[in-house]
This record gives sequence, structure tokens and C-alpha cells, in this order.
Amino acid sequence: MQNASESSLSSLVGQEYEVEIGPVAHGGHCVARTDDGRVLFVRHTLPGEKVVARVTDGDEDSRFLRADAVRIIEAAKDRVEAPCPFSGPGKCGGCDWQHVKPGAQRRFKGEVIAEQLLRLAGLTPEEAGWDGTVMPAPGDKLPPGEVPAWRTRVQYAIDAEGRAGLRKHRSHEVEPVDHCMIAAPGVSELGVEKRSWPQMASVEAIAATGSHDRQVILTPAPGGRLPLVELDKPVSVLRVDERDGGVHRVHGRAFVRERADGRTYRVGMGGFWQVHPEAADVLVKAVMQGLMPRKGETALDLYCGVGLFAGAIAERVGEDGAVLGIESSKRAVEDARHNLADLDRVRIEQGKVDQVLPRTRITETDLIVLDPPRAGAGKQTVRHLAGLGARRIAYVACDPAALARDLKYFAEAGYRSRTLRAFDLFPMTHHVECVAILEPTKKAV
Repeated sequence: MQNASESSLSSLVGQEYEVEIGPVAHGGHCVARTDDGRVLFVRHTLPGEKVVARVTDGDEDSRFLRADAVRIIEAAKDRVEAPCPFSGPGKCGGCDWQHVKPGAQRRFKGEVIAEQLLRLAGLTPEEAGWDGTVMPAPGDKLPPGEVPAWRTRVQYAIDAEGRAGLRKHRSHEVEPVDHCMIAAPGVSELGVEKRSWPQMASVEAIAATGSHDRQVILTPAPGGRLPLVELDKPVSVLRVDERDGGVHRVHGRAFVRERADGRTYRVGMGGFWQVHPEAADVLVKAVMQGLMPRKGETALDLYCGVGLFAGAIAERVGEDGAVLGIESSKRAVEDARHNLADLDRVRIEQGKVDQVLPRTRITETDLIVLDPPRAGAGKQTVRHLAGLGARRIAYVACDPAALARDLKYFAEAGYRSRTLRAFDLFPMTHHVECVAILEPTKKAV
């Protein structure tokens, strides 16, 4: 075993290689190989380019190295100058594709989805029911060099001098910023970047869609005291307790009101809601078009959050239908029950899906929608769901690798992807949202 000093001697951080860039890979980088056969995952570059890549992580024993393209020798036609002054090697890690034309960003995301489907699920795009395109969100069709201001929730890190900024890639180091270009106007109007935040570890700014609710969540540094908050707009303030991570109201509402599919949803204490202002409506529409709920049907909404899909399905199955939502977050369950209190055909249970679902003793259902965390649902949960005999299942995925793994499990259990749609709800980043609609191919096992 190497000791610390031996290990540091073999570090390759700072080493530079002149390389030709290969295909895009999942995670916001491209793949290259050095002359001696080392694999590099290179950020700030594009397929087909020739660059000088500087190693940012890895040593002699690493299976692969991470690197930044610090000099472009031969540029790709899809390259543009990054609009944001805080984007680039060694700077803010929030945006992966500021240097790429918007259409090419979506094309690269499509290539990643296709690669993950083939490698992890053994599916071609055609076999997954996908036409290979990644659709832009409404309002995001901008010319090259312009950035859509879409992010309605931004968590700023605070440096030792009290300046607001964003984390550098794979680092705790803070890049101070005076303006985040992808922040939605409602977030920018709060003026978080303009003031000092002494004794704070982070400041999260939220600008709700469909309401004028604004919220700031403060996380003090250990031993830090809350500042007197004077921002540019009326805002409610919450704080995170450093002892237990709980969120507590300081003043104003403890929640914000979001709007989607004709309903208003309360989202309390910094709970989860899609960050793109059009995302909730886009995803509900895709899920409902895929499931085509019928009057009187039963449905499950798993990982249901504050009840977005449960509410949409309940409206469509009518009074004779029934919807069960399952969510692990106690706060989100309270919000979901509040949000859907007018729909007595909806029941929300609190707990982990793989633990609560078996306890319900549900043996069959007509429809299922699941929107699992980034890790996916997993084989055990997929097999349980396949055994319920749903005529259609909607799988909402924020990670193409997790989606591909779970599609393989569904295929083994007798379900195939009938259609798959991909949406660019995170412009300038490598993230992409997918909606797969599954149907049985044989009797589920």
C-alpha cells in the first residue's frame, strides 16, 4: 500500500496532453486517449476537436483521468464563445455546454441517451420507441451565444469573505459571481449576488412559477448567526438548522406556490419542484399523453413529491377512479395531502416505495407513473411494479443511465418501452429529462 507521500508523487494533476477528442460521454465531457493509451474525460471541448488537455484529477494508477481543455488547437464548427465570464476551465462547474451551440447541445444529449440505452439496456432508439431527438423547452429557442434564463432555484455557495458564488467542478471551492446567466429573472431580482453573506455556508434563492412568491433559504456556517436579510424584493426567509438539517421559518410563508396543469401546488420548506419554469407542464403533458387515463381507472404515483402527477391523473380518472401516491419525504407528503385535499379519490402514503408498496397489498392497477431519484427505481421495485399488470407505465427520468438500467429490468419482467421522449429542460448543462411509456409484452412475472 502506498503512503501519502508515495501517492502524491504519482499524481498527474497539471500534466498536459495534446489529444484529438472523441465522442461525447455521460456527465458533460468527451472522451480522448493519449499517445500512451490513457483515457481522458475532457470538459470544455467538443467531439472532433484537437486540444491541449490539462489533467484535473488522477494519478498513475487511475483507470481514467479527468481533464480540462485549456487550449483549442482545432475547433469544431459547433463551438461558440462561452457567453458567461464565469464559464471555462477552473471556473464555475454549473454549466457544461456554454461553449456549444444550442442545437448541438441537444444533439449531444441525444447521443448520450442512445449510448446509455444500447450499453445498459441493449436497446436501439427504434427499439425504445424514440426518434432520437431532444426537444427544447418552450421559450428556449435562442440563437447561438445567448443563454436562456431558466433556473428558478439557485443554491449559492458562500466563500470565506462572504461572497456568493457557485462551486467549481468536482470541488468545494467557490467561484464568486456577480450574475448567474441561467438564473430565472425572479431569482436574479432578489440580488443575492450583490450583497455580502458573512457567517453563511449557502444561500438558496427560489422564484416560484405562476406566482410572485420568492424565498431565500439560509444555511449558516458552523456557529454562524443569521444576518438581517434586506433583499431587492419582498421575500420569505427560512433557515437550515446546522444540528439536524431541519428547515425552519424565519419570516414570511414557509412555502411557495407553484402552478402546473391548471392547479396550484404548495411546496414547503425548500421541497422539490422542477427548476425550469416550463418543466412541470411539459412533463405532465407527456405523461398524460402516454398513459391516456380513462374514467374509473386506478393508478399509482410513486416518488410522488407534492402530488404533481397524482393530481393530474386524478382529474382525468374522475370520481370513480382512485390514485395512490407514495413519497418518502414527510414534508412533501404533508404538501401533497394539502394540494390534493379536494380530490377524495387520492390517497398519499409516506415512506420508501420499496417498503410501503408491499404493505398496501395492492395486487393490480391500471396505470403507474414513477419519477424516481437519480439512482433509479432498481430491480426489486421494477419487478414488483411489473407484477401489478398495469396497462401502461410512465417512467420519468432525470438520468439516462438509471433509465436504461431500469428499462432492462422492465424488459426482463415483461414490459417494453412503447415510446420515449427527451426534453432539454436544463440548457447549458449535460442534464436531460426523459419520459418513457411502457406497456406489457407478455404476462408480467
